[in-house]
Amino acid sequence: MRPKIARLLLLGVTLSSAVLHAEVKPNVLFTDGAVLQRGQNVPVWGTANDGEKVTVEIAGQTATTTAQGGKWKLELKPLKAGGPFSMKISGDNEVTVNNLLVGEVWVASGQSNMAWTINQFFQLEAEKPKANFPQIRMFTVNNVTSLTPLDEVQGKWQESSTETVGDFSAVAFFFARDLQAKLGVPVGIISSSWGGTPAQAWTSAEGFEGQPELKDYADQLKAAVIPENGPHHLPAALYNAMIAPVIPYGMKGVIWYQGESNAGQSKQYQTLFPAMIADWRAKWKLGDFPFLYVQIAPFEGQPPEIREAQFLTLAKSKNTAMTVTTDCGDANDIHPKQKEPVGHRLSLAARALAYGEKIEYSGPLYQEMKAAGGKAWISFSHVGGGLVAKDGELKGFTIAGANRKFVPAKAVIEGDKVVVSAEGVANPKAVRYGWKNVPDVNLFNKEGLPASPFRTDVP
Repeated sequence: MRPKIARLLLLGVTLSSAVLHAEVKPNVLFTDGAVLQRGQNVPVWGTANDGEKVTVEIAGQTATTTAQGGKWKLELKPLKAGGPFSMKISGDNEVTVNNLLVGEVWVASGQSNMAWTINQFFQLEAEKPKANFPQIRMFTVNNVTSLTPLDEVQGKWQESSTETVGDFSAVAFFFARDLQAKLGVPVGIISSSWGGTPAQAWTSAEGFEGQPELKDYADQLKAAVIPENGPHHLPAALYNAMIAPVIPYGMKGVIWYQGESNAGQSKQYQTLFPAMIADWRAKWKLGDFPFLYVQIAPFEGQPPEIREAQFLTLAKSKNTAMTVTTDCGDANDIHPKQKEPVGHRLSLAARALAYGEKIEYSGPLYQEMKAAGGKAWISFSHVGGGLVAKDGELKGFTIAGANRKFVPAKAVIEGDKVVVSAEGVANPKAVRYGWKNVPDVNLFNKEGLPASPFRTDVP
């Protein structure tokens, strides 16, 4: 027998032995410092020998299963908020996971504006000394792509502290900070984001089915080839590697900041984004969990149509909320530095949709236009305590008659409506608000939340 063949055979025997005597091991999501979702069944999973009995014990609760095909999975009954706890996982060997908390878990995902870290935040030095929050933990998923769904992500749980917070997603951190302060329970964030990525990369292969507008993505998947450059743009590539392995980790909902990379296909995004939301919900099997997202901020390279696509998603996907950022943008920077108000507004939406708090969580959203006497009457939802023009008279409105030529308009607040008019437009047919790449607008509600840009003449 040749030495090379002998070495290969020996390697095969060694690998076979390793498989036959694999130790019980929890998935990396269930490691020291993790946060588990309270109030719902808690899936726990990992690897072990085929046929090996695996037992999980935590907080006086015990559950047992048998590994099949080298994998095991079981569900714990709902846990109450608290901790720290230890989880003992035993089979042929024993593993103890320490410093576990039980509270609220949220998934934070999207592209660069969600990935943007505290280290990149413009008030870095002011925030870091205040970042010691032992009840806030974040698991940051490493950037990986895959043609097929993976079983495990790469990453680790970190407790919020002066030393660690610099690597946290800034939006997700401010969201967690405000939510934890209000709820008084631990908050865990699973942060899975990648800059410059489109929504189709975050959607599973099944998510494109039954959608003629998304057929091109399904066809790309059939080619089953990762290109040499730009693999993280491939449909399903990020879902497979960075979302699928997280499912079915117990969680409350999702916060999402993405859309810049789909701005060139804004019309298609009207179908793609709701399809992605439905896809995640179908895969997680937690019902229509809250899906809270950020409307793209003003920037010279971002057209109003992508904000419209996000706005229209509210009517297509139930239990969703949109955070408007018209006052948080930067015309010359696609990564605006103001992340704190974004995280705060997302937390308002979470408090309302996920936790049933009776608060206003959105800025005014266009509902209806009625024209009479040379004026257009615009009504809104989410007027809160009332409509206000911030810092002067209302601005950002245009109006058009039958010729569809839009001209600057005068807009005034009357009760819970905005009345829009312009000289020369005797019979208004359409009104637009903030319909620019960088809108200069100032309509808010009294809760301090800005109105979304809109047009009444949606194609």
